[in-house]
Amino acid sequence: MSGIAYAMGQGGAGAGQAGGLGPLIPLILMFVIFYFLLIRPQQKKAKEHQEMVNNLTKGDRVITGGGIHGRVTGADEGTVTVEIADKVRVKVNRVSIAALINPGSPAAKDNKDDSLKTK
Repeated sequence: MSGIAYAMGQGGAGAGQAGGLGPLIPLILMFVIFYFLLIRPQQKKAKEHQEMVNNLTKGDRVITGGGIHGRVTGADEGTVTVEIADKVRVKVNRVSIAALINPGSPAAKDNKDDSLKTK
C-alpha cells in the first residue's frame, strides 16, 4: 500500500518533464517587448543622426552637443568648422553636432527675430 501512495505522491510517470518550454515563454515575450519599445527606436534614431551628420554642408545652421548655435563654414572627414559669431569659428567633431536647424523650425525663427531686434 505504501508503494501506491509513493507513486501518487510523485505525480506519476513523466510529470516533471511536462513544462520544458513553459518557463521560456515569458523571457521570449519580454525580449520582444524590449526590442520594439527600446532597441529598435534607438537604432532608428542613431541611424537618422548618422545620416544627418554625413549630409552636413557649408551654410547649414546647426546646434552642437554643448548647445552652441552656429553655421557650418567648412567640413572635413571627421570635423566641422562652425561659425558661432562674426569671425569666430570653432572646429568640432562631426558626431558632436546634435541637430540641424531647418529654416522653418521654431529655433531658426527665434534666431531671426533676435537679429531683427538689434537694429
